[in-house]
Formats: sequence, structure tokens, C-alpha cells
Amino acid sequence: MLTLSNRVVIPAHELEFQMIRASGPGGQHVNKASTAIMLIFDVKHSPSLPDYYKQRILSRPHPNLTPGGKIIIKAQQYRSQEMNRQDALARLKSMIDAAMVVQRTRIATKPTKASQKRRLDAKKRQGQTKKLRQSKPGSSD
Repeated sequence: MLTLSNRVVIPAHELEFQMIRASGPGGQHVNKASTAIMLIFDVKHSPSLPDYYKQRILSRPHPNLTPGGKIIIKAQQYRSQEMNRQDALARLKSMIDAAMVVQRTRIATKPTKASQKRRLDAKKRQGQTKKLRQSKPGSSD
């Protein structure tokens, strides 16, 4: 079971866990123990997710989201199966939480009169400095 908010809970039967062998170093242990976890969650056909959750998750591009509407997360960071399972659940929760964050719309503002004046004064000072660096016509260098 994965709790997303007070009202939204994903029951355990909607989460599919597959135990697979982890890649990378590990000696004999990695060759005989399936410690990595592959978590598969079908967003499109989940009855526990509200429609606006589904729309937000499916509308955002994400490398773990398949075109069929499934989220596939592979967790193999830890050496124990249970810790990898917890890691996969935490990553699924953070992915869904990130999809639910609503970006505030930016309101365009005008620069103040004082900031415009400071900007122009700085440009004039820079121009004067550059003018002083120029060689005078007729002087030999």
C-alpha cells in the first residue's frame, strides 16, 4: 500500500513487483540472489487514482513512463530485496508528487524608474571608461 495523500491511497494489489538479478559487481552473491526490484504500476487503469492525477502524470514526459501508461521503476541500489522495495516505492511516490505540483503562472512586471535610471547611468559610465581608453587621432603609438 502506498499513501499519496489523506484521500489517495494505492493498494498493494495494484503494484506489481518483480524480483530480478542486480547488475554490477557483487561476486557470487549477485549471481545467485535476485535482490533488485522492478516495480510496475499501471497509471491508466488504476481505479484508486483520481482522473486529475492520471492526467497530470500521463501528460508529463518521464523516462520511466511507457507509452502504454505504465510506470516501471528498477531499484537495485541496496543489497537487500526489502530495502530495494522501499526505495522503489519512495521513487514512485516522489514521481507522482512531482507530477502533482502546480507551477505558478509568472506575472510580467515592469522595471521601476529608479532601476532604469541606474542601468542607463551604468551604461554611460562604461561608455566613458571605454572612450578614455581609445587612442587619440594623430598621436603615435
